[in-house]
Amino acid sequence: MLTEAQKRANQKYNAKAYDQIKTVVPKGQREIIKAHAEANGESLNGYINRLIAEDMGDKLTKPTKEDN
Repeated sequence: MLTEAQKRANQKYNAKAYDQIKTVVPKGQREIIKAHAEANGESLNGYINRLIAEDMGDKLTKPTKEDN
């Protein structure tokens, strides 16, 4: 179990290191998609990220300081 300090540290790191995207799907589809991902050895998040990376290919790059 994480302490409150560890939780805050994790939240701070995640806010600094990651962007978040909210995805909305029709009722019931989340569990279907999650089950499909897990059946293929992936988390729901990993599945979505892989699909995006496969679709976007080289266009998906980490921004540099010059891009900001």
